[in-house]
Amino acid sequence: MRPDDVRLPDPLARRLRERSAALLALGSLMEDEHAGSEAEQAALHELADRLRNTYPYPDPHYVGQMLKPPAAVAWAAYATAMLLNPNNHALDGGPATAAMEREAVAELAAMFGLPSHLGHLTASGTIANLEALWVARELRPGETVLSGVNAHYTHQRVSAVLGQAHETVAQDERGRIDLDALATRLRAGGVGTVVATLGTTALGAVDDVDAIADLCAQYGARLHVDAAYGGFFTLLADGGVPHVRRAPFAALARADSIVVDPHKHGLQPYGCGCVLFADPAVGRIYEHDSPYTYFTSADLHLGEISLECSRAGAAAAALWATLRALPVAREGLGRHRAAARAAGQAVAAALEADHRTTVLLEPELDIVCALPAGRSAADATFFCERAFDTLAAEGWHVAKLRLDTDWVRRRHPEIERDAPSLTALRCCLLKAEHEHVAGDLAAALSDHLDDSP
Repeated sequence: MRPDDVRLPDPLARRLRERSAALLALGSLMEDEHAGSEAEQAALHELADRLRNTYPYPDPHYVGQMLKPPAAVAWAAYATAMLLNPNNHALDGGPATAAMEREAVAELAAMFGLPSHLGHLTASGTIANLEALWVARELRPGETVLSGVNAHYTHQRVSAVLGQAHETVAQDERGRIDLDALATRLRAGGVGTVVATLGTTALGAVDDVDAIADLCAQYGARLHVDAAYGGFFTLLADGGVPHVRRAPFAALARADSIVVDPHKHGLQPYGCGCVLFADPAVGRIYEHDSPYTYFTSADLHLGEISLECSRAGAAAAALWATLRALPVAREGLGRHRAAARAAGQAVAAALEADHRTTVLLEPELDIVCALPAGRSAADATFFCERAFDTLAAEGWHVAKLRLDTDWVRRRHPEIERDAPSLTALRCCLLKAEHEHVAGDLAAALSDHLDDSP
């Protein structure tokens, strides 16, 4: 199914249109009720109609990309703050939301075990990673940034923007950065910063952050952890059920910088990333002056410790309110992560139990990749491509993942190498509601990957 052909189911489309009209009446704090001109009403009707051409991200049958609407409390808090539209650059732009940002960021730092920190929200994980690597460049000029081939491509792109050298090292058979390859490259010298990934966006693989931290300490490199996707699973790294490996998450306290995206597993609207530094003294690198901005208070303004200027105070309000309603603990925000983790485990177990299918890897978080069992690389690609379309026709939206055949064969030697790459079906089970459809999803995947008559 092509993106142009996608349509929201009728019930969702109808609610969207009704709620857009209801929102217009609430859209001004200076009026008891905003009447809305005919042109405004017509524009919103057209908007709702245009938005029908969207995948059903709220529906648990959507398991494709890392997309879902924010929690209701986050949405309501964001909309409430948008009636004022504060700017968290300077204190006169948003004193209340600036305080909320500091409080929310401090909770995230505590979640990762950082006893002291400097940090702020950003427009995205990409910008957060850019700031972390910019600070790394300023602290270690002329030295190389290393990341694994499993890491997000943003690190290579950001390094190019910053004009600093970047190299990749191999991944192991589980999709984690290869520790032997990393040690070999560190031993050669010239490395200023190593990027570890806590939850790769392709497989949900979790690098061995503790072992990487040991290598960084041994060879004098800084450690940056890109926890944009997996950071909130820290709440499950306590030995409870469902669990994640404890050691990589415990090692976050050893990182020099950490990035996490509340707009992924923190239930926030898009436009909410976060960068954290373990050493508050790096704030000196941000030092700058403005002739008209920072005069309202002698206290530190958030704009004085960020590269971005204008930033939505509403994003801070939404995160702050969410953390009041769902505390940063297993029994709070962790409930949502536990449901997502349990969904991933259930889908993987069901696929492995079915003779028609197999999983690429046992999931470490909530991403599951499925393959037809006993097929060659070319045949696996054919059946996955076909299933991608037939699943969508029945309301199940998954994603496709292209993989190097030789790498896949390290764990699945039964796959014949008749093509250099193959395609798997990738499912992101990041909504709590996915726990309730795990069995149905696994059955649908097996049925649609099956070629029997």
